[in-house]
Amino acid sequence: MLLKRAMLERHLPILQWSKTYDKDTLTSDLVAAVIVTIMLIPQSLAYALLAGLPAEMGLYASILPLVAYAIFGTSRALAVGPVAVVSLMTAAAVGNMALQGTAEYAAAAVTLAFISGVILLVLGIFRLGFLANFLSHPVIAGFITASGVLIATSQLKHIFGIDASGHNLVELVKSLFENQHLTNPITLFIGLTTTGFLFWVRKGLKPLLLGFGLKPRLADILAKAGPVGAVVLTTLATWIFGLADKGVKIVGDVPMGLPPLTMPSFDGEIWSSLFVSALLISIIGFVESVSVAQTLAAKKRQRITPDQELVGLGASNIAAAISGGYPVTGGFARSVVNFDAGAETPAAGAFTAVGILFAALLLTPLLFFLPKATLAATIIVAVLSLVDFSILSRTWKYSKVDFAAVAATIFLTLGFGVEIGVSTGVGLSVLLFLYKTSRPHVAEVGLVPGTQHFRNILRHDVQTNPNVLTLRVDESLYFANARFLEDYVYDRIACDEPIKHVVLQCSAVNEIDMSALESLEAINHRLTDVGIKLHLSEVKGPVMDRLKRSHFLEEMSGEVYLSQYDALVALTRPDLADDIESDDKRAAE
Repeated sequence: MLLKRAMLERHLPILQWSKTYDKDTLTSDLVAAVIVTIMLIPQSLAYALLAGLPAEMGLYASILPLVAYAIFGTSRALAVGPVAVVSLMTAAAVGNMALQGTAEYAAAAVTLAFISGVILLVLGIFRLGFLANFLSHPVIAGFITASGVLIATSQLKHIFGIDASGHNLVELVKSLFENQHLTNPITLFIGLTTTGFLFWVRKGLKPLLLGFGLKPRLADILAKAGPVGAVVLTTLATWIFGLADKGVKIVGDVPMGLPPLTMPSFDGEIWSSLFVSALLISIIGFVESVSVAQTLAAKKRQRITPDQELVGLGASNIAAAISGGYPVTGGFARSVVNFDAGAETPAAGAFTAVGILFAALLLTPLLFFLPKATLAATIIVAVLSLVDFSILSRTWKYSKVDFAAVAATIFLTLGFGVEIGVSTGVGLSVLLFLYKTSRPHVAEVGLVPGTQHFRNILRHDVQTNPNVLTLRVDESLYFANARFLEDYVYDRIACDEPIKHVVLQCSAVNEIDMSALESLEAINHRLTDVGIKLHLSEVKGPVMDRLKRSHFLEEMSGEVYLSQYDALVALTRPDLADDIESDDKRAAE
């Protein structure tokens, strides 16, 4: 019974934290929900427009997904909903299938959310979260930086009040330049003023309010309400002064009511067209979400379960698909706000969903005169915090290979669009892994005088024996690097030295696959033919267990030693151990 309960709690994390839920926790979650709701309303509207969708779909994507994550997610602070990068990727994916503003476009976005949810669920059920590790951090950072630039540039058309289009930076800039003469001065004023105000609110409003004597919690709430203040003021100004009649583009009619019950399309052609995009959105969304969740969990010495996070995000996307939304994931900005506001459990997300539902039911008619320039300013301010070109200088100093991957990802994303950029990023991450591990670091080592430690002969003053060649392999052996090790050993023994023994020190080898085993067999046969014995040392238990299931150990010309020091003693002078002990005693005296 206890085992069944534990398994149920593992798959339904809500059963774990709900057992200790009390009045104090409820208060903390409610306060956090109020703050996040205030922040999320304008963001949801803005990100829906970024995705080329009706504004209300942003609200719909912020209701049921939050509830689903509260049930299945493991992070106490992660806030799920529309985010900038996923919205841009949604626009790129769906834009290839239908025109913006059409029913087919919205239906394709719903289907995209459903496919993404199914992919995430399958990955979670089969515990395949490790696949996201193939997407390296530098590549992710490069992609997000380039996406931030693309998103901000794509919103300039709303700031200027002109029409512009394009899937990459070149097309966007060209389109903006060609249409800049059509700029609406009033729209430009609203856009620039709102952008400046939102930048100031981020860092300047809270200290100002504290200076007026407000309590920190109230000052924080009011500071977070800055975007809402911008929405209210610009909407009132547009209505009072009739700015819509003067060319200022507004959101217009936003349907009021509960999220609709929607069904994704199950047409095979649509699924095949959207599957790759859904897979990329799932991977990017999962990596971004887990990174945020792990960072916030570490601050409170909590932990998350990545595979269960896949289930939580999968359920959230399916919830979005059946309630008129589009793909969602854990957002960095709102999750940090949720954490700083004191959220204790995922229930804060559920309470936030209630707040968004209230807005969808009662407040949407008030958004009719909301200028699109205001929402564009909200997006620009939010995404520019994601742009970090310092990743280029940092990778250049640390690793030229990583720099090449980051630079390529940024260049391709800006020059050819989001899908090509992220696809290249995934491919580069895998290729980088294969490149690095296909040429493992192999060091010839010797004995550090007075110790039983072995170090690289090129870096340390060590003792060696001309009859014994010791090679330390600093990587697991598998199909991609097995031939490299063969060539390395053959090249090293092709000399005039009287080598009689080759010892492979395997202290860093965690795996030997079948291809590598065959290479070891080939090395053994080649060395035997020239009168050299092959030995192994410091082989880990799991690796040894596998080797014992083969004939390699029986056919190997040499021995397997517990330590490299044992191998050197056995293969050189038996009295070496006594010499070392004497050196140790003299050093101690």
